[in-house]
Amino acid sequence: MKDIMQLSDTIRQTAYDIHIYHGHGHLEKVYENALAHRVRKLGCEVKQQFPVAVYDEDGTIIGDYNSDLLVDNRLIVELKAARTLADEHTAQVLGYLKSARIEHGLLINFGSAKFEIKKYALSQNLKPAVPRLISLVFSFFASFAFFRG
Repeated sequence: MKDIMQLSDTIRQTAYDIHIYHGHGHLEKVYENALAHRVRKLGCEVKQQFPVAVYDEDGTIIGDYNSDLLVDNRLIVELKAARTLADEHTAQVLGYLKSARIEHGLLINFGSAKFEIKKYALSQNLKPAVPRLISLVFSFFASFAFFRG
């Protein structure tokens, strides 16, 4: 079983190969089917139009929507066939990750002549690390202040 970074790299390379072969200009569904087909051939489990429930704070389901692909039950892949990726696309992927309680996602755009892909990781463990990281960066730059004279 591949770790999440290897899996992401596999999806990225496969999507890039599809972009080179098919070019831009097709409907999103064509790219979804091509990516699902090729990733399955590589031995991964792929679910297309995977239903994602949205829960309220008390656990009540308040809505649902479908993510384009769920790969190996741990990577959401959202596909676009747009001129360029927009903030709304990022918000959509982050919403899927939060609702599905899945940590990793890819956003891939096949609609541009230039191949676009972004990886997102949503983790509760990142919040405590941010103050420590800021502290380390501050300490690093502060140490240079002593040597500047």
